[in-house]
Amino acid sequence: MISLNKMPVGKVGIITAINGGYGLIQKLDLLGIRTGKEIIKTSGQWMKGPVIIRSGNTEIAIGYGMAQKIMVQVK
Repeated sequence: MISLNKMPVGKVGIITAINGGYGLIQKLDLLGIRTGKEIIKTSGQWMKGPVIIRSGNTEIAIGYGMAQKIMVQVK
């Protein structure tokens, strides 16, 4: 299990945990990002930039701090 920041670009993973408070979990849930969901990391910046993931047919940009709190199991 690694954070979304450390997940290699182009790999598929399943969200296993979100290490944040109620506000973060609620905000990610509204974006369709929740535990058990399969995602693909499509892009990541080198120096603390946004991380772009694909969940279904939707691409979502997540800030570095948020991505650091999302734990995934890489397939």
